[in-house]
Amino acid sequence: MSRLLTIWMMTVVFGGMFAGAGVAPAFAAPSITVDVGTGKVLSHEDAFARWYPASLTKMMTAYVTFRALTSGQVTLDSPVRMTLNASKEPPSKMGYKPGSVMTLDSALKIMLVKSANDVAVAVGEAIGGTEADFVQRMNAEAQRLGMFGSHFTNPNGLHDPNNYSTARDLAVLATQLRREYPQYAHYFGTEAIDPGKGKKIQANYNILLGRFDGADGMKTGFVCASGFNLAASATRNGRTILAVVLGEPRQETRAVKAAQLITDGFRTNAAAAPTLATLTPYGANLAQATDMRAALCNQQALADRWDGRDVEGKLKINSPYIHAMQHAPKAVPVGLIAGPAVIAGNKAASKPGVMAVSQIPIPLPRPNRPSPSTLTAVN
Repeated sequence: MSRLLTIWMMTVVFGGMFAGAGVAPAFAAPSITVDVGTGKVLSHEDAFARWYPASLTKMMTAYVTFRALTSGQVTLDSPVRMTLNASKEPPSKMGYKPGSVMTLDSALKIMLVKSANDVAVAVGEAIGGTEADFVQRMNAEAQRLGMFGSHFTNPNGLHDPNNYSTARDLAVLATQLRREYPQYAHYFGTEAIDPGKGKKIQANYNILLGRFDGADGMKTGFVCASGFNLAASATRNGRTILAVVLGEPRQETRAVKAAQLITDGFRTNAAAAPTLATLTPYGANLAQATDMRAALCNQQALADRWDGRDVEGKLKINSPYIHAMQHAPKAVPVGLIAGPAVIAGNKAASKPGVMAVSQIPIPLPRPNRPSPSTLTAVN
């Protein structure tokens, strides 16, 4: 029996026992480190294990959007409308009312920094016409890129048993984003967004930004079933190293592990290393991804995560490579270009000072929507 299968069985079968006894089970934590320039794989562990990507899904949403920008289907100034369907997504979210309009540029910043689930769906509908049609594009791109261990069911990564990926596939996607769309790399490295109107500045969930030398992206993710995920990159002396870390028990441990992997990557001679394309699949090909919910979202686990903070509630990070941020997070402005319009049927009636909103897609139910207790993601 493989190590991964053993851990998975312990999590599912004995998860309730661990929670009741206050004993933390062992964590499976797939990872991979890649030289973005060459595609060389510098380290890997359980890289082909099926896993829930959580909000790392939004990297594929961004990739499909960048393809639409390149084809001329949309521009960064194109309107993204908050539909009724998108507005119903649970947190993390912006909470814009149906009919509100933002530019695609603002929507991308909000989606990739705050990881807003409602905005991710609105972007998908703006590009694909409907959420379902956009998801079809996501899966088509995954197949084209060779992400053979991935399948997507929504644009934001909220938990769905059929929304899964692998560390290797997510590295393929992240590497392609960096190579194919360097002009959009700043979206993944933005330290914070400023919603304006006196609202609180929202810092990026990626702890490495501003705290790890050369850090320049990319995306975080968390739902109870996935654990704490991170795709992180750093560039030094013209060389970019990417690490994908999945299934960590805390926000800070995923950052610490990624920092170590990237640091080791910069020190590694990759001459004999395989590439993402030639790395041979290995390990158990489970029919279902590992579900970390029982281990990570019981009362003891939540208490342990709070114990990882100082008296002021700040995360305590134990890494020689992560230093204190020497400046306030640099925030970029985001916001609406028009408030909500009055929607009648599938038409929007104009109001003084409000952009008319037309051709709003008919809201479609999200596939296999999970129960409310599994939805909230903090990334």
